[in-house]
Amino acid sequence: MITPTRLTRTALSTALTLALLPLTSQAAPSRAAAYFERVATFPVYRNLGADEDASKQTVAEITAVSRDGRTLIYTDSPGERIGLVDIRDPKNPQPAGFVQLEGEPTSVAVHQHYALVAVNTSLSFAQPDGVLAVFDIRNPAQPKRVATLPMGGQPDSIAISPRGRYGAVAIENERDEDRNDGLLPQLPAGYLRIVDLKGQPSRWQTRDVDLTGLADIAPNDPEPEYVSINDHDIAAVTLQENNHVVLVDLRRGRVLRHFSAGQVDLEGVDVEENDRIQPVGVLKDKRREPDAIAWVGPLVATANEGDYEDADGETGGSRGFTLFDYTGQVWHDAGVSLEHAFIRAGHYPESRSENKGIEPEGIASASFRQQDFLFVGSERGNAVAVYDVARPWAPVMHQLLPTGMGPEGILPIPSRNLLVVSSEEDSAEDGYRSTLSIYQYGASKANYPEIRSTDRDLIPWGALSGLVADRTQADRLYAVPDSYYKASRIFNIDTSKTPAVIDGQIELRKAGKTVDYDLEGIAQAGNGDFWLASEGNGKAKPNLLIRASANGEVLAEYALPKDVAAQQTSNGFEGVSVVGEGTSTRVYVAFQREWKNDPAGKVRIGVFNPSSGEWGFVHYPLDAAPEGAWVGLSELTSIGNGQFLVIERDNQQGPAAEVKRLYRIDLSGIQPVAEGQAFPLVNKRLERDLLPELKSTGGWVLDKVEGAAVDKLGRLFVVTDNDGVEDASGETRFMRLGTVKR
Repeated sequence: MITPTRLTRTALSTALTLALLPLTSQAAPSRAAAYFERVATFPVYRNLGADEDASKQTVAEITAVSRDGRTLIYTDSPGERIGLVDIRDPKNPQPAGFVQLEGEPTSVAVHQHYALVAVNTSLSFAQPDGVLAVFDIRNPAQPKRVATLPMGGQPDSIAISPRGRYGAVAIENERDEDRNDGLLPQLPAGYLRIVDLKGQPSRWQTRDVDLTGLADIAPNDPEPEYVSINDHDIAAVTLQENNHVVLVDLRRGRVLRHFSAGQVDLEGVDVEENDRIQPVGVLKDKRREPDAIAWVGPLVATANEGDYEDADGETGGSRGFTLFDYTGQVWHDAGVSLEHAFIRAGHYPESRSENKGIEPEGIASASFRQQDFLFVGSERGNAVAVYDVARPWAPVMHQLLPTGMGPEGILPIPSRNLLVVSSEEDSAEDGYRSTLSIYQYGASKANYPEIRSTDRDLIPWGALSGLVADRTQADRLYAVPDSYYKASRIFNIDTSKTPAVIDGQIELRKAGKTVDYDLEGIAQAGNGDFWLASEGNGKAKPNLLIRASANGEVLAEYALPKDVAAQQTSNGFEGVSVVGEGTSTRVYVAFQREWKNDPAGKVRIGVFNPSSGEWGFVHYPLDAAPEGAWVGLSELTSIGNGQFLVIERDNQQGPAAEVKRLYRIDLSGIQPVAEGQAFPLVNKRLERDLLPELKSTGGWVLDKVEGAAVDKLGRLFVVTDNDGVEDASGETRFMRLGTVKR
């Protein structure tokens, strides 16, 4: 728990006196803090037994750690069990098995050598019930159940007081969202259950604290969501749907204070799901509706997810976090700053714009080497923001950490300089799995993001699918997004900075109107014009080569001849390159996968002559695909003298990823031929296996390695496509891979 810092504001000092929170210590002066660095990602399906189907859904939602910091315990609600992971070596976590339960685990905490698991055993929403299952975990390989305490209702969050005197369980008795449109009240009401942790678990006593009659919204039906306890045994409890915060004296078992979480006005947010990130909207009087809560010195911080729509159709979702004092006075509100940070990092989920944007859900605080931090997790943005809270009323963003999909639990482990984030989204069919991300504190710099947009302007970006270097400037690249976003554009990238900075954008226009291409490749002609490859779908949307001026005006579109276009079966144009000037100009385009008349394992590269309109083709031999996968091309980059770099990749991610390779081909002595003839076959030479670099940051290996560029100095850059943060983590790798011999 963060050491309380002496504050000067009279109002807060008075409130803290009332709260029995004397500010008796002065926080250490803030020093240059180190950074968190991801060292491992553990997919929790690895905990499945040898006789279980590896595609079975299994999730990690809330995580706790044993007293010695060596074993993680996480809740797996679909499997009605808790999972254990051995992190003696945090860079190489190992599965440690499951413990089956009688219902759905909702939360877990550790007290001494016991794991306390809140278990929902409700028969229905109208008949909520649950227990607190207590396990002796001195031998983590064989947890032993030593007590079962009835909770009298459906438990949600559980917390242990820092001094180990009390446990507190939020008995939510959650509403049925399908009943009466999910409106409150829906009795029975929730409450807080205190567990007196005295003696053996079988002898622990419980007490209840009534939370009715406090909130303005549905006062007779409080739904406590999350609980956090400070050094003075005061529990802070969120009533999310009631938009309320309650402070409870655990020793006396009574409410000390309570206050509304209030509303917030937001300017500069995206409020329309139109396949464009347009942070220009205004939201007024949005209820904060806090989910997780954490003590930050003498203040409480709430993650304001927003989760409830009332009878008037009003919803929460303030897209940030807030720090309150004991009286409910707001000392800091993130406003739009958190969401804008996610936009700049490419982590904004446009598909959630009409709802709750990035949806902050998890929050935690801790001190690492006398540095005070607040961690705020975004359920939809798939990242955790780390704030320096040396002055808790004025948090300063320290770094952003990429996570798996749907980060829920945030677990600081200061004793081992570790942070663990559990991400609960799991779908083997779609290629992503629930994970535990492990970060170590002590890095000299922040490794993520590797690319972001400038602080000067708010430039939204994502789904980068093609990359090219400027022909004259050594530190200038251009990138394009694919069809995930409408209003196609070209991003300007400054590589002289780390992270690389998107410092401008060029909106493509045709006859004065925006255009919606599926851009998969970009090249630059000698006169500064751009050549772009737009992928077709084999139906109404054709594959196109597009020539655009340096300011984004579409000058011409070139489609494939009809007899060629008729061969398309699936994936079309990908990377594009242009060589030569004037009548000697040739545009090269990579086709991602085989078409109808292509032999298996051979994909075409097209060569277009803009002066004559003629097309010719060669065949490129693909590597063998892993079982159940496919392999195709993603990029084509000219490096001079008829030589090109080609990205060849499979469609697999995580541990299943095998083929992420950069090959070199030489087309200088090969004559492309027209459709209907036998295409010449090119030879390829492995330039670099990209898989080690993709694994080097300890994350989930990304599947879509999409863009490559070689600048004037011969430096190689490779970028991944984050799929617009939809059914994807949103992480973008912008890899600097040394120099390439031309």
